Amino acid sequence: MNNTARMASALWSAAEAAQATGGELHGDWRADGVSIDSRTLTPGDLFVALKGPNHDGHDHVGQALSAQAAAAMVERAPDVGSAETPLLIVPDSLEGLSALAKAARARSSARIVAVTGSVGKTGSKELIARALATAGSVSVSAGNLNNYIGAPLSLARLPADAAFGVFELGMNQPGEIAPLSRLARPHVVLVTNVEAVHTEFFDHLDAVAEAKAEIFAGLEPGAVAVLNRDNEYFDFLQTRALDAGAARIIAFGRDSEAEARLLGFSQMREGGAVEADICGTRCSYRISLSGEHWALNSVAALATAVAASAPLADAAEALVLHQATPGRGAHHRLAVPGGVCELIDESYNASAVAVTAAIRNLANTQPGPNARRIAVLGDMLELGAGAPQAHRALAPVLEEAGVDLVFTVGTLMAGLYAALPKHMQAGQAESSIVLLPALLAALRPGDVMLIKGSLSVNMRLLVDGLKTSGEAEGGSDAL
Repeated sequence: MNNTARMASALWSAAEAAQATGGELHGDWRADGVSIDSRTLTPGDLFVALKGPNHDGHDHVGQALSAQAAAAMVERAPDVGSAETPLLIVPDSLEGLSALAKAARARSSARIVAVTGSVGKTGSKELIARALATAGSVSVSAGNLNNYIGAPLSLARLPADAAFGVFELGMNQPGEIAPLSRLARPHVVLVTNVEAVHTEFFDHLDAVAEAKAEIFAGLEPGAVAVLNRDNEYFDFLQTRALDAGAARIIAFGRDSEAEARLLGFSQMREGGAVEADICGTRCSYRISLSGEHWALNSVAALATAVAASAPLADAAEALVLHQATPGRGAHHRLAVPGGVCELIDESYNASAVAVTAAIRNLANTQPGPNARRIAVLGDMLELGAGAPQAHRALAPVLEEAGVDLVFTVGTLMAGLYAALPKHMQAGQAESSIVLLPALLAALRPGDVMLIKGSLSVNMRLLVDGLKTSGEAEGGSDAL
């Protein structure tokens, strides 16, 4: 899998970049990558100076060049440097980045996969890339670079000789995915699901489905759409995909009519064992990720990889190599007085569907003798008018899962806290870090603690604080 590794030949020569963007070229240079952040660029990157609401990349061109950027794409020549400073001057840097992305896609013979959905798109993207890497070099969008900046940036990083490209396309509002799909021109698309996420910007869930269906706008001839048969919007998405020219629909899920079907999942200490039927072929494989939702994601990933021409047996075997990442299910062993407890880090983001899945995964864990299941939950944001009810509705889910103690963070989670039985109420705070002393005091040997919340609630502070206070020797696991 290749998302950051440098290829033998340069990603962009100065002449190629100038031709792609129509920009004014200064100097003769070769770029091995593309970056929009002067703090994290790798020597040899082309630095693209973007103007945002709070920061202007042009203020950091000097820093980028000092960090050995190959050149800078700018709208105006910087005050630093000289006539020999390697530059590509364009009328608009964001449009220049999109032009690079378009040119990268035009020169590529890679099979392109695009992934969207309300929940699970980043994890599914990573599983797909892992599966495809068994059949050739893969260029995959880093992290969740999926919006009007992140998607073009990821495409601009697509090497000319990559065999596959896997790109995540996301949105907060209608009309955002269609232009990204037309830019990526995918051969295979995966829509993981349509759920009540980001509904703050939509009048109803039907509008979310319409927005997700925009991924079909850029389908290549003969394209395949992989869709969730268990989701209430399957028929709608199937119609939209066929109307857009999809040549084949692959349904995945637990449903008996799913072409790629999850037949069984057995939870283990480190991940689990999956039984599935992928387009008529029965297979058994391991994943290093905990929870049946990950098993379903793996089925979708394999169906997508097969649609992109990867051999099923090799692809399935490779999935066990994918480890959970910080904030997305990573497990840590923490030393506490008298022993060790387990922390499940789901701190990156949260929605009602994702939190429910995480709680059910917590239910499948096995605490030690006299130990507890503990949930630490932060506000789920961008849910619109239904947010208070969505939070309170988690109370029966927590009770059914056998969760012993619940800590909550934020004004919305305060509603859930009030709806819980008294014996489950362990602590409520307006900000995450305030809870840290209470969490440290509460932990016992054998406990299993889940931490999850929306990104801006900053539940990551709790994860970092707990790890700093007591990560056990050799105890960081990615299950």
